[in-house]
Amino acid sequence: MPSHHTLVETEAAVTGRLANVDINADAMHAVSSIHRAANASRNHMMNTVLRPHDLSWTGFVVLWSVWIFDAPETREVADSAGISKATLSGVVKTLSARGWLTRSQSSTDKRFAHLSLTPAGVALMEELFPRFNALEEELISGLTPEEVDVLTKALRKVVTTAESMSADGPRPESGVTHG
Repeated sequence: MPSHHTLVETEAAVTGRLANVDINADAMHAVSSIHRAANASRNHMMNTVLRPHDLSWTGFVVLWSVWIFDAPETREVADSAGISKATLSGVVKTLSARGWLTRSQSSTDKRFAHLSLTPAGVALMEELFPRFNALEEELISGLTPEEVDVLTKALRKVVTTAESMSADGPRPESGVTHG
């Protein structure tokens, strides 16, 4: 029995298991597909672009955030990467030991620290990102330009809806209701 189930196998098993449960199957399949697509694309990127540099997905996202936002505060990087400040601390330690990142205290408030890429970190990102983007292009190569546009807009709506929701439900301005 394989340890990996295909999308079709998983959906068939879920449909069988939940046949008598009152759920919104379309919503479940849509969100499940978002997660599966994210995991599949992340694993492909890690195995092809990041692994040769012994770089984890989280390490790459941290480097990316620092590269794009130019010396952000650590709390901003943790938020951007979707990780805790404690996890960021370990990632920063690893990336700093490899010579790609530096951490410095804020000159205006000692409670805050900023992250910056070293010249080696900049060189790494300038080398990695074009290859990373080429794989992004490859991953969507089966879609028409119109499908890419629809997909992008739909996923951005999901993201903005999720970002607008609080822990106890949607905020009134999100336009999302349950009932």
